[in-house]
Amino acid sequence: MALDVLGRIEDEGAYANLVLGPTLASCDLSGADRRFVTDLVYGSTRMRRACDSIVDRFVSRPPDDATRSILRLGAYQLVYAGVPAHAAVSETVSLAPRRTRGFVNAVLRAVAAQATDPGAVVAWPSDGARLSYPDWIVDALRADLGAHADVALETMNRAPTVTERPDGYVQDPASLWVAEAVEATAGERVLDVCAAPGGKATAVATHGATVVAADRSAGRARLIAENAGRLDLDVAIVVADGAAPPFGPATFDAVLLDAPCSGLGALRRRPDARWRIRRSDVDDLVALQARLLASAATLVRPGGRLVLSVCTLLDAESVDHATPDGFVVDAAVPPTGRWARHRQGWRVLPQDADTDGMTMVRYRRAR
Repeated sequence: MALDVLGRIEDEGAYANLVLGPTLASCDLSGADRRFVTDLVYGSTRMRRACDSIVDRFVSRPPDDATRSILRLGAYQLVYAGVPAHAAVSETVSLAPRRTRGFVNAVLRAVAAQATDPGAVVAWPSDGARLSYPDWIVDALRADLGAHADVALETMNRAPTVTERPDGYVQDPASLWVAEAVEATAGERVLDVCAAPGGKATAVATHGATVVAADRSAGRARLIAENAGRLDLDVAIVVADGAAPPFGPATFDAVLLDAPCSGLGALRRRPDARWRIRRSDVDDLVALQARLLASAATLVRPGGRLVLSVCTLLDAESVDHATPDGFVVDAAVPPTGRWARHRQGWRVLPQDADTDGMTMVRYRRAR
């Protein structure tokens, strides 16, 4: 099952979470086996480059794509998942077609002989290979995080902790801290510009504010409606483009812009994202964020609040944005959570509190 899902991710460009969930829902595996499949899929996807480097030490020429997927799955079990060598090798070899079975067996046995420590298995060709990220991501985070970068990258190679709010909604704590930073109160009007799937909008609504949750996708707006309905929360849902919002100026007491971003702080939760995002995509996202920020600023009443958040750790997507005209940075009081001051904003690294990495800037409209 894990190999089938990995094939769809690697060959068809499918998203891991969108494929694995329905696959598990339609099977009759035990709970332990479901967790094992999840670890195999997510783990070998995260550690794909590292697994390739480990395998390549023992091959004289690159294997075909199908064989490569089998070898990755075997290497992940042997080096990272703690599966006993005899089980990992025999079960993985059984997945190979007869013509390559001997080759897969020989390679995985060679890996197993040195699999007690990932650092000892292979002379890593680069830090990107050791950490299992594209080189540009390693370089970009090192540039912005300095000495904290490698620990952040290593933390995002571990499975995330599942955290539930008191109302049962599963939400990463850093995401909840962003919603708390809006500081909504009963009777206020609050807009969540890019609200799907609704975690932050529903968290804001629990404080008694009138919440409008917008998203440009009708399908994603339905996710907000489903989550708000399940939580029995009254949230107004609008299909709207945040760059051209259908609201009058100065309409809201507070606006939350959880902007589209590279997601380079949430890679433990999105195992395949590191292989999809390109350096050039960041430039496009920065331009989109600037447009959304300018539009969102027009909707805040004088004295009102504007919160920009992104689940990335890149300065270009967060603190490098210019303060909107007529606004001042609001950083006098630390927000709820494990935030650390970062220039004019706030940042939480994945290793700080076992959460997604998040960066946030709070503004107040002065005129």
